[in-house]
Amino acid sequence: MAADVAAASRGFRSVFSLLTPNESSFQTVDEVPKYVQQATPYFVGLMLLELLVGVLRTGGSVVTLSDGVTSISAGMISRLPLLLFRGCELTAYVYVWDHFHLMDLPWDSAWTWWITLLGVDLGYYWVHRCSHEVALLWAAHQVHHSSEYYNLTTALRQSVAQQFSSWIFYLPLALAVPPSVFAVHIQLNLLYQFWIHTELISDLGPLEWIFNTPKHHRVHHGRNIYCLDKNYGGILIIWDRLFGTFAPESDKVIYGLVFPIRTFETLHVQFHYYSHLWKRSRRYRNVSDKILTFINGPSWKPGKRRLGDYQDNPKVTLKEVPHNPSWSLLLHVYVAVHFLLVLRIYHGLFGNQMVLPQGTVVALTAHVLLTLTALGYVIDQRPWAPFLETIRCVVLMILLRLGHVTPVLPSLAAPTQAFVSLSLIYWILQGFSQRLRINNKSD
Repeated sequence: MAADVAAASRGFRSVFSLLTPNESSFQTVDEVPKYVQQATPYFVGLMLLELLVGVLRTGGSVVTLSDGVTSISAGMISRLPLLLFRGCELTAYVYVWDHFHLMDLPWDSAWTWWITLLGVDLGYYWVHRCSHEVALLWAAHQVHHSSEYYNLTTALRQSVAQQFSSWIFYLPLALAVPPSVFAVHIQLNLLYQFWIHTELISDLGPLEWIFNTPKHHRVHHGRNIYCLDKNYGGILIIWDRLFGTFAPESDKVIYGLVFPIRTFETLHVQFHYYSHLWKRSRRYRNVSDKILTFINGPSWKPGKRRLGDYQDNPKVTLKEVPHNPSWSLLLHVYVAVHFLLVLRIYHGLFGNQMVLPQGTVVALTAHVLLTLTALGYVIDQRPWAPFLETIRCVVLMILLRLGHVTPVLPSLAAPTQAFVSLSLIYWILQGFSQRLRINNKSD
């Protein structure tokens, strides 16, 4: 019992990066806990707490189902590659350490632990800053800024592609810091940034001078002119104060991208900006301009400074309303239930990836992607939604029959199969109805 309490305490404190060197120092990478994966119940608990406090304070919800599902879906997609290979950041780090490290700082030293905390956080500052100042990197990072809401689900809205470039910024540490120490802090740095995504914490007094807080990070997520390209810090805000990128919160913050995408389709959220950059580059005849489109700032155009300017940005009036299309209560319930089912599959994948056959892992991963994409189509009420949902429900029925998908409780097996069967019938009928409407219009 005492061991369980201690483990729960460590898990909760890891979300706020409050672990001590003594309890989070390990000799080998394999000994390092999967802090991010273990934090799931604390994420869920804090999101429910934010929802409850938000209702008590404002009388309304701080998150909509459409935006919340999209944000969590992005977080799920961002971690799917870890089912097939170890993260790029850690893999590259271990390689450099094994072949090129110059010093061997002791893994069990508190000094090594604190130096690594500062080093990882400084590395994150430059990862983050470059992700705003280099258009190709922004194509990945814009995913995190695409929500027009600001709540704890927004923290989970992560890019699947960003990890393939961020590893570069941490390599200097690999010249001296053992991989096991880095593996702890790269997780703690990420976890810390979860709780700062909320509007319910206004000011933390003297802590605001040193630490990144909800107040500082709200500014970072704003599309107001004074918010753009500010407050890049991870755990500490001192880097922004040192390098001149700090801005205090003043006017009401309007969240989201400068040009909102107004969709909840998760693959579009992840990848649309790459297509945008390609189309922009094709408009230029000069080869150098084509290349600079990808390596200069997102708002750069020929004749402008490297980072561009804000002259073409839509003016923020402070009256902007987040994109929140109306859709029926029936579809709300439908999306919520099917999203909980795919969360069950996702959790099972990460919990059993070492014992599942590789083919099963790939098949279930594909189903997770199909589900998250199809539910986005349902939320957006796109014409292809009935077709995608029909295919997805058929696949889900097969997975249920084969035992690859199991309900939380055995007693829910029959109701779950019945619900999926009804879902399939509904979308078949919707597809026929849609086809009839198209035919009638053409006649």
